[in-house]
Amino acid sequence: MNRIIPRQQSLIAPEILNPFVHKLHLGYLDMIKIGVMSVTVAPLRLFMVGLCLVLAWPLAALCVLGRTPEEAKQPLSGWRNTLLRPVIVFLSRCVFFAGGFHHVKVKGKRAPVQEAPILAMAPHSSYMDALPVVFLDLTSTVAKSANGEVPVFGTLLAFTQPVLVQREDPNSRQNTIAEIQRRAKECGKWPQIIIFPEGTCTNRSCLISYKLGAFHPGVPVQPVCLRYPNKLDTVTWTWEGPGALAVLWLTLCQFNTSLEIEFLPVYRPSAEEIADPKLFAHNVREVMARALDVPVTDHTFDDCRLMEKARLLNLPMETGLVEFQKLHKKLGVSLDQMQTMLEKFSSIAMGTNNGQVSLHKFSKYLQLPESSALRDVFALYDRDGSGTIDFREYVIGLSLVSTPANTDSTISLAFQLFDSSHRGYISRDDLCLILHNAFNMTQVDVDNLFEEIDADKDGKITFEEFQSFANDRPEYAPLFVAFQTHQSENISSKPSVTVTKTNGTTLPTKNDQEHVKSE
Repeated sequence: MNRIIPRQQSLIAPEILNPFVHKLHLGYLDMIKIGVMSVTVAPLRLFMVGLCLVLAWPLAALCVLGRTPEEAKQPLSGWRNTLLRPVIVFLSRCVFFAGGFHHVKVKGKRAPVQEAPILAMAPHSSYMDALPVVFLDLTSTVAKSANGEVPVFGTLLAFTQPVLVQREDPNSRQNTIAEIQRRAKECGKWPQIIIFPEGTCTNRSCLISYKLGAFHPGVPVQPVCLRYPNKLDTVTWTWEGPGALAVLWLTLCQFNTSLEIEFLPVYRPSAEEIADPKLFAHNVREVMARALDVPVTDHTFDDCRLMEKARLLNLPMETGLVEFQKLHKKLGVSLDQMQTMLEKFSSIAMGTNNGQVSLHKFSKYLQLPESSALRDVFALYDRDGSGTIDFREYVIGLSLVSTPANTDSTISLAFQLFDSSHRGYISRDDLCLILHNAFNMTQVDVDNLFEEIDADKDGKITFEEFQSFANDRPEYAPLFVAFQTHQSENISSKPSVTVTKTNGTTLPTKNDQEHVKSE
């Protein structure tokens, strides 16, 4: 009897397939309202928003002007904090009030910095999430360094004394963690740090994997849940959907936009969680998911990188959504390896509109007819039995079906089977004989495949050429194994022939795949 494995510990697809897409459906009344507001209220609101920003910007610039590098490492104090901060906070709140955020509903109570140096906010779904930061008196945040270069907004961000992250810098992660730890452990000297642990914007349908920056210090964290309970969601700004300007204008065209902030009880880590930031982050996410009543998934910012890669390869962006962190953990596949797999997958799925590979496409890529053996291999890749293979299934199939079978021993034995004359190379006739008998391939198909494998075009396939082709196309490995097994069975049925054992490679069933590295 098979043990049932929880989804988080298996390779089963997530409940929310794409948390990075937002499809805005406008009804006739919505379009009429937007049309009317666009020529009446929205332009006035935009003017008022701009006016408040223009008034706040010089004051923020004055606060950060003339500070030495050593002073910048300390929290704002003196006249900057007592005289200018209240005015800048008021003007910043006016920005959102003018934009239609007339009331912010608050549930729970914000803990003082001495009890919770870090506020973990989720879900992160828009640049409008700056409003909670403004509502909390422009306390410090963790933000992308690129945000600091935006005119006007960059100055206001600098006023909050953020911890800046540069994703392209390999040392940025450690520097960010060190700075968060330094501030969090200075006994309330610094204001609370707001961190969006998801690290990127989603559509709020779930909570994706948390980054560990908020949890490395091992200090108490107050979870803060954000909700935008509006009939028409014009706020969400994620990887696929309305752009930044569209989100701004559509929000300005609403009569009112609501935000709800819920402060959950302070989460004090145990000794085990202090020693293991991943466990700390996991448990805080579970608490917040229950409060929000949403599922959790293992998507990360790396999935967004794969989405961008898919777009550049002319595939639908959602093709790149694979729950990278989970596949990396369970299969050991790096981001670079997965990007290479995506390039290969795009060549197989070329010409499809949905980024899915059918049996016909699979057979065409391998230059093999749709035989029963190929159908069996295809079924191992097609985990959900849909009749097509998506990129996630392809990655899992390569990792669990093809690559383990594509050993040097398998390749060597396959070469020996094709080299029936034992001449040290495979002739065109050798290849034709085996492939015609095994897969019913035509002479034309065999000739095309032979030309592709025969790299130096000398009319024969050496072991090195065969091995190079097999390593480049590991999808063939299960077929090699199946053919070797078939040959061994045929030989064993003849009592006068001595059976030479193969390398013992067997193909995993779908059920076997579910148990890979389960915890």
